Amino acid sequence: MEGVEDLPEPVLAAGLPWNWTSFPEYLDSLSARQYDIDFAAQLPHSALRVFAMGERGVDREAATPEDIALMAKLAGEAVEAGALGFSTSRTINHRASDGRHVPTLTAAEEELTGIAMGLTRAGKGVLQLVSDFEDLPTELPMLRRIVEASGRPLSIAVGQWHHAPDRWRTILDWVADVNRDGLKVAAQVPGRPIGLLLGFELSMSPFMYCPSYKALAHLSIPERLAALRNSELRARIIAEAGEPTDFPAAPLVNNFDNIFAMGNPPNYEPNPEAMVGARARAMGIPPRELAYDLMLEDGGRAVLIQFVMNYVERNLDVTLKMLNDQHTVLGLSDGGAHLGYLCDASLPTFMLTHWVRDRAQGGKLTLGEAVKALTVDTARVVGLLDRGRIAPGYKADLNIIDWDRLTLKPPTVAYDLPSGGRRLTQDAAGYVATIVNGAVVYRDGQPTGRLPGRLVRGQQAAPAA
Repeated sequence: MEGVEDLPEPVLAAGLPWNWTSFPEYLDSLSARQYDIDFAAQLPHSALRVFAMGERGVDREAATPEDIALMAKLAGEAVEAGALGFSTSRTINHRASDGRHVPTLTAAEEELTGIAMGLTRAGKGVLQLVSDFEDLPTELPMLRRIVEASGRPLSIAVGQWHHAPDRWRTILDWVADVNRDGLKVAAQVPGRPIGLLLGFELSMSPFMYCPSYKALAHLSIPERLAALRNSELRARIIAEAGEPTDFPAAPLVNNFDNIFAMGNPPNYEPNPEAMVGARARAMGIPPRELAYDLMLEDGGRAVLIQFVMNYVERNLDVTLKMLNDQHTVLGLSDGGAHLGYLCDASLPTFMLTHWVRDRAQGGKLTLGEAVKALTVDTARVVGLLDRGRIAPGYKADLNIIDWDRLTLKPPTVAYDLPSGGRRLTQDAAGYVATIVNGAVVYRDGQPTGRLPGRLVRGQQAAPAA
């Protein structure tokens, strides 16, 4: 969690009661609390693998038949207790804080199939997977065999990768093929570009591997920002080469032809000339110098963004094609994840403002299409059939929106986690009221103190009405 989600150990230690061992006990712990919104849980493969295998699981050793049988049994217990399903990661971007890959990266087909069969025996639960999909001829047939054997629905994360801009087409063609054959597979696609946020108050910046910048890590934020305004230190940091690293994001944070200042309101579909590299060339200065000065704006809290997905052609036409595919749903909105370098909580508002109301060039979505994508479509894929529609018998979860005033604000940093932990957050204006289970939980973006939200245990049937 420290490495993948940028969530420091002191925050986890202080913020959670740690009063569970099994997954059913974990759900019991969650259900004892009250919240402002309903939520549900997935069984995570990494925790399951390490619980079953110990250090062998951490070291990514092959699971034995006994290990697989135990994981399958625990997976069945988890969905029986109320997990929506099982999720696994096969991406090199997920690493522990010491640089090691997550325990599930190279899990064998036998292991994944065995766990899926645990859901089959329980008769419920979805499968979810994120992967780099670097070996499509091997990985896609494997996923098909798992779905065929288990009969459980699968959803996978799909986007337009910069290094493989057409791979999404192959994957969505495969999704269409397996659905024609009667299998249930959906692709989760982000409705806007996904990007690394860069700033002096954040976990990442173009100077994160420079020795003189790293030497400031022990300072408080005000002290660090004051030091960064020193002209001599500024010149030294800009001139320094970064230390060697194998972190996949390292080359990206200095790719200034794909980095730009987000602005206020934030712009997620900028023109090429807005990139830091293009601006610096027009000004006749090094891009690193311009990036440094841009991040010092707004009291040193200005944010740059480096797109890593869904912005290869410098417009969102490919994203629109993915959104319009009949087998895709909205996904990858990491609202509470990667706390110091991602903030995708803006996705729902972006879908309404950019895609429906504001996009100047290219295609758009209708309001009905966007709302359907945000509500009933995503609920259906995970088996929540009791919500997402305004109809008799359905849950009374509603947003009342001032359409003309709906505005997305730029990401900011809050220090409101346990032990003073940091997180990125992003607000919006124009939400007149948010209603959950019939109770108003927010008015004009401010909490009312009502806490009608509850843990949703597993799939929910559609109302009889």
